[in-house]
Amino acid sequence: MITVSAFKWVPPFAQGLVRDLRVRWALEEAGLPYQSRLIDREVQRSADYRMQQPFGQVPVFEQDGLTLFESGAILVHIALKSDVLLPTDEAGRARALSWLFAALNSLEIHIQQLAEIDLFVPDAEWAKLHRPDVVKNIHQRLGELASWLGDRPYLEDRFTVGDLMMTTVLRILRHTDVLDAHPTLKAYKERCEARPAFQRALAAQLGAFQQHERRKD
Repeated sequence: MITVSAFKWVPPFAQGLVRDLRVRWALEEAGLPYQSRLIDREVQRSADYRMQQPFGQVPVFEQDGLTLFESGAILVHIALKSDVLLPTDEAGRARALSWLFAALNSLEIHIQQLAEIDLFVPDAEWAKLHRPDVVKNIHQRLGELASWLGDRPYLEDRFTVGDLMMTTVLRILRHTDVLDAHPTLKAYKERCEARPAFQRALAAQLGAFQQHERRKD
């Protein structure tokens, strides 16, 4: 059985965004059953967990003696097992993987900066001065992505792991109105989020948080 580590609880601003969601979604799309291993701060800091995830983050993927960390690497591993996530032809697979890395390296690196400013240091003077440049860079990247997407439903000729990763990156902007300036991308994100596999993955992640909150009460 596949096991995926996830947090028992995170603050509301992070719920639905924690990166185990990417792995849950990929597994749901691929039809691969899994179980979650819910961890707290004590486990996160432990030597045993750091042997699996050197940075103490989630998710960790475990199956038949194989342990993987980093959501991008885990998604590649899962996608290689599923023609739902990767085309069967070599060129199509390569293109899909290109989009996965583009989501991480060309989009998330900018979008995550904005999230960190807005959610952690919004009142810092340096953050106020830096934020306009960060937003400008994001709009540039989003504009370029929207130009490529055009009237396509997905980044290539069908849904792939590249769309999965790109959608989870775009979701990081949910605390802002940035995506409203790019209606094509907003519709694209919502189209991907409407997939049943995503809805199941999101419900699973949020369900764990809700269960933890009920126990606290």
